[in-house]
Amino acid sequence: MTPQAYLDDIITLARQAGQAILPWFRSDDLVTEHKADDSPVTNADIAANKVIVRGLKALTPDIPILSEESGHKPFAERSRWRVYWLVDPLDGTREFVGGSPDFAVNIALVVDNEPVLGVIHAPVSGDCYWAVRGQGVFKNGQAIHTRESPKPPLLAVSRHQSLSTLKAHLHQDLAFDALPFGSASLKSCMVAEGVADAYVRIGPTGEWDTAASWAIVVEAGGRIVDLAGQPLTFNQSESLENPNYAVLGQLSPEQLF
Repeated sequence: MTPQAYLDDIITLARQAGQAILPWFRSDDLVTEHKADDSPVTNADIAANKVIVRGLKALTPDIPILSEESGHKPFAERSRWRVYWLVDPLDGTREFVGGSPDFAVNIALVVDNEPVLGVIHAPVSGDCYWAVRGQGVFKNGQAIHTRESPKPPLLAVSRHQSLSTLKAHLHQDLAFDALPFGSASLKSCMVAEGVADAYVRIGPTGEWDTAASWAIVVEAGGRIVDLAGQPLTFNQSESLENPNYAVLGQLSPEQLF
């Protein structure tokens, strides 16, 4: 089957995962633990992961699944995967735990080391972004695209990181406006839909954080690169960690770094 043939089912699955998350949002019964890298995981992450993994296994039993909240296969095995699903069942767990609605479900299909289908669903707002390579990119069914950057550009930024940390990685004399928001994937979508011009991520992330965003941003006319201007990679090494990266609409890396 083509990636397009899976799209409706993956949108439905992302929304179902969102429905599994919402009962835990701002709930007194929410349980938060910390993984080895000190990142938080909650019973909402686990609930959403179960929905997605069960749904993907039913839809495509022969396609492997790599999820942030499931066991990670060694590269010796993953390197043989030509096609696989890459999932973050709850991107923005810190926001979620803090009571912010800025969190999202991320599901991507990766073919030959490049995401070709991406769905990002924000359960609280109900907004859903999706893209299939060569088939356009949409928010709630309406086509979206990056915008020509104004001067100064508008950068989507983390609520939890000081601007001085970000500025240390940018041109010293770069002037920009800042738009604080949560969830790496939703900030990437802001670039894809022309609300922001760039999002620069300084700090640890995994490939599951950027796969669905990649499909959406690239189809919208943007790109995701490391701070040297090189495209991010997927399933190319034992490590699944991303470098610091930038989501760019119509800005070039040279304009920022």
